[in-house]
Amino acid sequence: MENTIDHNSYIVATFFVSLLGFVVLSVIRRRTSHSVSHFRKIVYGNNYGFRNRSDIDPTRGEFRHRFGSADADVIIVGAGVSGAALAHTLGKRGCKIRVIERDLTQPDRIVGELLQPGGYLKLIELGLEDCVEEIDAQRVLGYALFKDGKSTKLSYPLEKFHSDVSGRGFHNGRFVQRMREKAAALPNVELKQGTVTSLLEDEGTIRGVQYKTKSGEVMKAFAPLTIVCDGCFSNLRRSLCNPQVDVPSCFVGLILKNCKLPYPDHGHVVLADPSPILFYPISCDEVRCLVDIPGQKLPSVGNGDMSKYLKTIVAPQVPCEVHDAFMAAIDSGDIRTMPNKSMPASPVPTPGALLLGDAFNMRHPLTGGGMTVALSDVVVLRDLLKPLHDFTDADSLTKYLESFYTLRKPVASTVNTLAGALYKVFCASPDQARKEMRDACFDYLSLGGACSTGPVGLLSGLNPSPVHLVLHFFAVAVYGFGRLLLPLPTPKRLWIGVRLILGASGIIFPIIKAEGVRQMFFPASVPAYHRVPPKKGSQ
Repeated sequence: MENTIDHNSYIVATFFVSLLGFVVLSVIRRRTSHSVSHFRKIVYGNNYGFRNRSDIDPTRGEFRHRFGSADADVIIVGAGVSGAALAHTLGKRGCKIRVIERDLTQPDRIVGELLQPGGYLKLIELGLEDCVEEIDAQRVLGYALFKDGKSTKLSYPLEKFHSDVSGRGFHNGRFVQRMREKAAALPNVELKQGTVTSLLEDEGTIRGVQYKTKSGEVMKAFAPLTIVCDGCFSNLRRSLCNPQVDVPSCFVGLILKNCKLPYPDHGHVVLADPSPILFYPISCDEVRCLVDIPGQKLPSVGNGDMSKYLKTIVAPQVPCEVHDAFMAAIDSGDIRTMPNKSMPASPVPTPGALLLGDAFNMRHPLTGGGMTVALSDVVVLRDLLKPLHDFTDADSLTKYLESFYTLRKPVASTVNTLAGALYKVFCASPDQARKEMRDACFDYLSLGGACSTGPVGLLSGLNPSPVHLVLHFFAVAVYGFGRLLLPLPTPKRLWIGVRLILGASGIIFPIIKAEGVRQMFFPASVPAYHRVPPKKGSQ
């Protein structure tokens, strides 16, 4: 009997030991599999290639920050407005900067040609205000708004500022090239031409970039901090954020030669059908015209459909003072197009890397606020990095830099929300409530006083207040609702007024939600807002 009990005990014990061993092996296998995923990883946009860390040969200098010095303190991908401004700013404080730009020749774009006064103030803060000199930049003092044969002038509220402060219209490429020259003039800033194909990642931390030179040679560069600002067509953003890109419309760009605008030194916005037309000076004898076409499907430029569209649909709606120059620009055949992208900032905090500029956040270019946001972001980032002595502790730096996403909100969210909301209001619509909202917006701005200076202060970036933005937006809606009730309300007009208020809410609240209500209106309540720099010894 005892033998039987002993025998059964051995069987039970063997079973439990086997079960325990199986569980242990499963855990070990899972941990091993998890560890493999943290081996050296090279990120190619959406594709991922892995290589075991044991394959890394220290003698080849890979991940040199582990075995010696890195190539730079900061690698900047892209030398557009954001990248060039940041390189100059960080270079001035003594950081060793390597900038890798796909094409260092002068850019040729049809957007990024109007700098709002708020953006010019940021240029002054960064010591880059001379970049708008010697490029034939034109002062812009406000806007003129046109609708159904009527017009109104909206001047920037510049009374409290130095006489040099205003908007600027210029050729984008000349402006960018001037900033690149200023950055490259610093001894510790190196500009290289190459196409960055991937971010180099090791155990969850970005260690640098892999890029291809003009001659086709594949190179690697290493730094404790990589800042990606490679523009609206970025192929790296998916590694660092959750992009939700919307393309509500496209711009058709023309240059009008020797054309006098109805209101000198002002940008012009025509509330046309189906959507707005913009005019603003970019040199002493050139005016940029941007025709907005909703959607992504455009008439063909090649077969003449675009010319026909511009001449038959758009030309009858432009001010008579520019009509002949507009027609001549079409006949010249120099017609260019550009998709208008909108993308809320949805960062994924990643040790060793940061997104900036249009690679990170975009808004409809109707209000010309993109460069203001970009330069404001550079100022915020500069101030955050100023107290840091080095960037080698990636985890501490990432946690600290999370405050960047909150500190940038007052300017960025105001410009983004205004751009998206104004575009929807300014577009023509068969809906009577939307039509009333559009009419109310034009008439509200024409009232002058605070009804004009308030919204234009928001538009110019001089008063980037989300609260003022919401107040003025709904003031327009209430103004439109009140007009419908005069002289005598009827059920039909009352119903249109209700739909006007609901429509206004449906325009602005989704944009605010995408921007982040808490970050936009109550940034101080976000814990990251109060982050302090890592102590010198902890880096």
